[in-house]
Amino acid sequence: MTEVRIVGIGCHPGQLTAEARAAIASCDYVIAADKGADDPLLALRRGICDDVGVELVAVADPPRDRSSGLDTPGYDGAVLDWHDARAAAYASVIAERPGTVGFLVWGDPAFYDSTIRVVERLGVEYDVLPGVSAISLLAARHRLVLHEVGRPVLVTTGRRLADEVAAGHDNLVVMLDGRLQAASLDGDWDIWWGANLGSPHEELVAGRLADVVGSIGAARARAKQADGWVMDTYLLRRA
Repeated sequence: MTEVRIVGIGCHPGQLTAEARAAIASCDYVIAADKGADDPLLALRRGICDDVGVELVAVADPPRDRSSGLDTPGYDGAVLDWHDARAAAYASVIAERPGTVGFLVWGDPAFYDSTIRVVERLGVEYDVLPGVSAISLLAARHRLVLHEVGRPVLVTTGRRLADEVAAGHDNLVVMLDGRLQAASLDGDWDIWWGANLGSPHEELVAGRLADVVGSIGAARARAKQADGWVMDTYLLRRA
């Protein structure tokens, strides 16, 4: 029998909850995607496993079509193919090593992460434990309520930002936007931005979008240089 535990580990090892730590400790081993030499996020996961006393099994991450010119159907198809390939790679490990298997998800598994979808393809029993998300950290660091009184907030990606704004949304949390698509929007916007939230080198910028675009670019570069990776999130609200 194989059981899987999908564990949200927050955005830095210091944010690992007691519940998450206990879940990792209950695993026979942890599977983690290996994205190549000097993968800093793999190293962070390995450090957590070493600290808890659980073996980490690194699995080479299958390639994914990241062509910038993909339309929406092409992008969706590329992601589905990638999920299928990941599931096949993980299944080959699990077939040789039954037991309780952990997957450590950066932030929270509910937000723009493929782990749940991939594990569903394995046909095994699994549970999910939440983690501290980048969205929660962004709000806390900027001392924000993400929505105005009685109003919604939309969570989306940089890829879809222009379409969501055209549809009338004016209060958005944006993830996966390394190109800062907000900079190309028309109109007057306020932004609350953060990168590598929770890490010792986190960066924060806030203000009128037109005034702080340059500061965001410089802060993003600093975060990447300091940590070897960068993940940024922001709240965008029409002024």
